[in-house]
This record gives sequence, structure tokens and C-alpha cells, in this order.
Amino acid sequence: MNERRDILSPMLRSSDTRFRLIGLLPLAFLIAQTIHYWRFGGMGNLAWMCNVGNLLLALGLFLNHRELIRAAAIWTIPGLAVWFWYVWLNGSTAWSSTLAHVGGVIVGLWVLRRVRMDRTAWIYAFAWYLFMQVVSRLLTLPDLNVNVALRIQPGWERAFGSFWKFWLVMTIVVAVGLWVIGRVLLLIWPKTLAVKTEVEPIPSATMDDPLVTRGTKPKITDTSPL
Repeated sequence: MNERRDILSPMLRSSDTRFRLIGLLPLAFLIAQTIHYWRFGGMGNLAWMCNVGNLLLALGLFLNHRELIRAAAIWTIPGLAVWFWYVWLNGSTAWSSTLAHVGGVIVGLWVLRRVRMDRTAWIYAFAWYLFMQVVSRLLTLPDLNVNVALRIQPGWERAFGSFWKFWLVMTIVVAVGLWVIGRVLLLIWPKTLAVKTEVEPIPSATMDDPLVTRGTKPKITDTSPL
């Protein structure tokens, strides 16, 4: 039995290492986008949720941090939708952009099959959005309007009297959207139940029973938060 455990342990560690190395893919997507913007300008565009999300996904995989992986995976879905509507349909996209968005969602959903989804993942995704709103306002140029954090999205000026009304409504819509995406992914890949085996002594009263083996008996406890 001990020999079997000794063999199984290196195999698990090897599998975990290979899983973490998948983080090289989203990191390569981000590097490709960085090279593109370095050559043609607009480095601030790297702060868009769909671009920087590849960095978050890579970090989550390298660190084996499930919350980061889940948050990044959630954001690949609206990121792909917005990119397809505003960039792809206009025909003004580069191969690196296609790689970052399509490749990002493929990797994100593929690794999500292993880490699974939980009920609070959308909260981490929303916190990441708020953080990037601050970063976008502080570090990017107004002309780029990265993550729509600096002015009203063109075409919506008549619907809102000020940017902050627009921002508040957009933030609520984002929160609801992330919650819905999180719930759908939870239905597809629910977090598996964690089962813990505890050792519970057999009452002394039963020790006199010849049909009961002396020793201990396992107690199964559900430790899953779901």
C-alpha cells in the first residue's frame, strides 16, 4: 500500500506541473498583443479587460490560484462578445487580437473544467473589473477610453446626462451579467463535493462484541461549501 502511494504522489505532482504550464498560453497571447501595440501604438489598450485578462489567467495558472482562474475565465466570455461586436465585425482586427480573445476563451473554459466553478466566483470577477476601472482612469489616455472608464460610450450620450450616471448603470449591468455567467458556468461545471475522512473511535460498549473488529471506523464529513 505504501509503495502504491509513493508511485502515485510523483504522478500527481507531474500532472499539477503540466497544468500550471498551460499558463504559458495566455501569457503568449498577451505578449503578442504587446508587440502589436508597441509597433502600431496604443499601449494603453493592453488594459482592456479582455487583454489584461490573459495576464490574470496566466498568473492564476502559475500560482494554482482557483479564484484568479475563475475570475479570468468568466471575463473571457463578455470580452469575446464585445470584441466581436465592436472590432471583428468592423474588420479592423489583427491576428494577435484574434489570438488573445478566441484563444483566451478556449484556454479559460478548458481549465475551468478542472478547477470547476463556485458560487462566489462572479464576485472576484466583479472586484477585478472595479480594480481595472481605477487603473484605466489613472494610467490610460482619455482618447482610448479603455474599459469605458473615462467617458460615455459613443452613441449613448443622449440617454445619460453625465458620465457618472452612465458609469453607474454600466456597473450594475456588468455585475448582473457576471452573476448570470457565473451561474451558467456553475450549472455546467459545478464545484465537486469535498469529502473528508475522520477517524472516530468505536464506543467501548461495542468492543466486547466479537463481530466488531477492534480499532476505529471512518466518519465521512461533507466539507464542501456548496
